[in-house]
Amino acid sequence: QVHLVESGGGLVQTGGSLRLSCAASGSIFGIDAMGWYRQAPGKQRELVASISRGGSTTYAGSVQVRFTISRDTAKNTVYLQMNSLLPEDTGVYYCNAAARLGPAGPPYVYWGQGTQVTVSS
Repeated sequence: QVHLVESGGGLVQTGGSLRLSCAASGSIFGIDAMGWYRQAPGKQRELVASISRGGSTTYAGSVQVRFTISRDTAKNTVYLQMNSLLPEDTGVYYCNAAARLGPAGPPYVYWGQGTQVTVSS
């Protein structure tokens, strides 16, 4: 079993910054891609950013120049640095990880429980 625990959410004013962290633990052989998603009230969950094991990154257009995703492979941890936050960034942020439990077989996707980010205007 793999557990993901997010931290770093909170309340911030427009223009402020937050740094989210997500640590994976459990019977992990290796982790491929890791990512951050968010879900605003009444909306579907959407991809914010993802990072491959090799460090290649993908961002949603709305956060491209404001957010930075990074990871510490040795610690099985992914980070999301969020700058110049806007009210529309408000939502529950979830991390996920495509983790392998052994040397063979496909990775499985695991999700964290989510952390609330609220940006006040």
